[in-house]
Amino acid sequence: MTSALRTVRDLASRLDLVEAAVVLDTALHKKLIRLDQVPLHGEHVEPASESPMETRLRMLLVLGGLPRPKAQIPLHDEHGWFLGRPDLFYPEHRLAIEYDGATHRDSLASDNRRQNRLVDAGYRVLRFTAWDVLGSPDSVLDLVRRAHIEGREGLR
Repeated sequence: MTSALRTVRDLASRLDLVEAAVVLDTALHKKLIRLDQVPLHGEHVEPASESPMETRLRMLLVLGGLPRPKAQIPLHDEHGWFLGRPDLFYPEHRLAIEYDGATHRDSLASDNRRQNRLVDAGYRVLRFTAWDVLGSPDSVLDLVRRAHIEGREGLR
């Protein structure tokens, strides 16, 4: 039997970069380890990540050459009303990115309401599934890159 810290260190040292980030994010989010204890790949960790697939999506974007998005940032309208908290967010492009896992089917109505509030407030929302991230990563990168370009043009 080993401690959580030892187990995480052992796993992170043996896994590829993406899966090491998944293990580290999960351990940090569940408070099994502290950020100052993070071994290798510390620049890729995100304690706010709420699922392994969110981490994989974030890593796909970063390793694909896009800037690192912020994670789980609460967004409000001009009156201060809470709109939603997207999984990933590019503030400079007003681009919210959501990972829709298996539980999405159970929360479809509330997810749709949140997306409507965000779109109404001028945010762009992209949604991806496991199939997108694992089965068609190039299309994910293409969509997010285009949203970055369109976001910059909209700011002119």
